[in-house]
Amino acid sequence: MSRLSVHVCGAAGRMGQACVAAVGEADDLELVGTTDLGDDLAAQLNSTQPEVVIEFTNPEAVEGNLRTILEAGCHAVSGTTGLAPASVAALGELARERGLGLLMAPNFALGVILLQRFAREAARHFSDVEIIELHHDGKIDAPSGTALDTARQLARSAPTPLNQHRAEQDDGAATSRGDRECGVPIHSVRLPGLLAHQEVLFGAEGQLLSLRQDTTDRRAFMPGVLLGVRRISAHTGLVDSLEPLLGDR
Repeated sequence: MSRLSVHVCGAAGRMGQACVAAVGEADDLELVGTTDLGDDLAAQLNSTQPEVVIEFTNPEAVEGNLRTILEAGCHAVSGTTGLAPASVAALGELARERGLGLLMAPNFALGVILLQRFAREAARHFSDVEIIELHHDGKIDAPSGTALDTARQLARSAPTPLNQHRAEQDDGAATSRGDRECGVPIHSVRLPGLLAHQEVLFGAEGQLLSLRQDTTDRRAFMPGVLLGVRRISAHTGLVDSLEPLLGDR
């Protein structure tokens, strides 16, 4: 059985290390190279010609890395968040032009995908909602890409604009009430001892619905990452969530 060749970009980081280990343990995948900050990514890809590149770096490096990966003719699976929507769209167009798949998922934990699915259903019935996201103190972007994505999904699913009848806060109160995305307040917590956690709170007269997912080990992301690696070549252009690939199994 031929194995799918994989390169890991950002291999020295905590997520990168977990990806290297997961690829190495998979019988149908072959790790053909790794790079990190300061390495010549283009030269490595041209030398080993992997079919898929996993990219977990930082918001400052991701756009350049993904351009290099796509220009080298490789499919890409990236979990780096914090990139501007216009840049994401441009990378998706580059992937489409090259006939390549580009997966840029804000989260690879299957539990998060299910939480978002349940939250979309709840948003059809509850018009008031807020999000609390909690991450380790080394996470740079806030709100998290997962929380922003969740808020956008809620807004698309709701029959009317969310949080409409609640009083607007003045400028002084707005900061303490969190950022807003599509009308949904998002509260970000960054502390040592945390990894990745999200709670979506729906409120209505006399009741509260709480949906929460907690990731306590980076191994929870690996089944989703490997699913993306195995399935992204069947797609062309941008895939902005792991959810569409779940149906490919």
